[in-house]
Amino acid sequence: MDYLIMGGQLMLSLSILIVLHEMGHFLPARWFGTRVEKFYLFFDPWFELYKKKIGDTEYGIGWLPLGGYVKISGMIDESFDTEQMKSEPQPWEFRSKPAWQRLIIMLGGVTVNFLLGFLIYGMVLWVYGQEYLPNDNIKYGIQVDSLGREMGLRDGDQILQVGGKPFEKFNDRLVVREIIINNAETITVQRDEQRKDVQIDPKYVTLLSSYEYKNKMLFTARMPFKVLQVMKDSPAEEAGIDKDDRIIGLDGKPTPYFFDFAKAVQGKKSEEIQLTILRNSSDTLQKTLTTTEKGLIGVQRYGPAELFGTEREEYSLAQALPAGVVKGWTFLEDQIKAFGQMFKGRIKPSESLGGFGTIGSMFGNEWLWERFWTMTAILSLILAFMNLLPIPALDGGHVMFLLYEMVTGRKPNDKVMEWATLIGFIIVLLLVLYANGLDIIRNFFS
Repeated sequence: MDYLIMGGQLMLSLSILIVLHEMGHFLPARWFGTRVEKFYLFFDPWFELYKKKIGDTEYGIGWLPLGGYVKISGMIDESFDTEQMKSEPQPWEFRSKPAWQRLIIMLGGVTVNFLLGFLIYGMVLWVYGQEYLPNDNIKYGIQVDSLGREMGLRDGDQILQVGGKPFEKFNDRLVVREIIINNAETITVQRDEQRKDVQIDPKYVTLLSSYEYKNKMLFTARMPFKVLQVMKDSPAEEAGIDKDDRIIGLDGKPTPYFFDFAKAVQGKKSEEIQLTILRNSSDTLQKTLTTTEKGLIGVQRYGPAELFGTEREEYSLAQALPAGVVKGWTFLEDQIKAFGQMFKGRIKPSESLGGFGTIGSMFGNEWLWERFWTMTAILSLILAFMNLLPIPALDGGHVMFLLYEMVTGRKPNDKVMEWATLIGFIIVLLLVLYANGLDIIRNFFS
């Protein structure tokens, strides 16, 4: 069921983006009097799932969900219709139009995806706002995971800055971003009432960007173990533990924070233990219970949001739209910087690439519209960015040849265009197969 939810979100998101991308080519082509022979969602080699001809254009849905296309008359594209190119150019064909019109047609798809990504980001901010956990609220400091400890962080540290930038919104992903994208060299912390710079070894750029460590937690908020809910018929219920009790000890040993308790109770399965409970901030009680077969006591604890309180930035429509552009532009800058890190050898392409499985997992196994639209904005910008790469068969490849023509006044030879498009198509296909092959290896052979 989880895979169906993730797959359904991915298919809906891609369908929206593909149709609007191709509409970005279709509309200017029609405005300039260029004939569009086909408009397809997904590819249709050998057969299609649906088709209907309206006017000069056949609209359809293919069976291969690797993209979509519009087939424009008189254009060398991935359809490889070379017979058409052997005849005399007709007024309605792409090749008969001025170079500036052809450039607008080719840039139409990526333009739509850029604008759509910015717009969706803005609308998400307008409708949902932006919730965050203020770093100032984390009064007990951080609880460090093994990777964070290896980097030099310690339990109880209060993070002040990352790479010289103030750390205002508590989220370890922001720290990871600054290390990978912006080459942050220090994390400034408050430790034992002293300010200290933790030096970050450059190796962590490669490590944190690897597939194995991409979701590896560096730290979380250090929290007392305060009971939010007692499960029915659980050991905790039988022992008389109540909501809002704070567990501060186990078998006579103090456990002031949740992770102290989690470490102390580890391995105690179906064992009798004694808990020290702080109730109403003043009463200290002793409770004896027997843990379950899994070593649990049967309570749900307060998380950082409930314990420390989050804040939400609200946006009017007039504020949200420019904020969406800023957010989308920041994302694009991160992608460009990530490419720079790849060229420097700090990020391995094989570790950061992923196919449909990786993308689908980012939607999550629960259909949440805020996350769906945020992911759709991200994919729209990625689609625009990738399509602008100067690879023949992509929009950026066609733009590259058109700019050459506009600068030199000479059209590239049709044979050159055919071979370049074929080679570009093979490169793109191999990249798609490679990325999805990585998903298969990661999920089934690792």
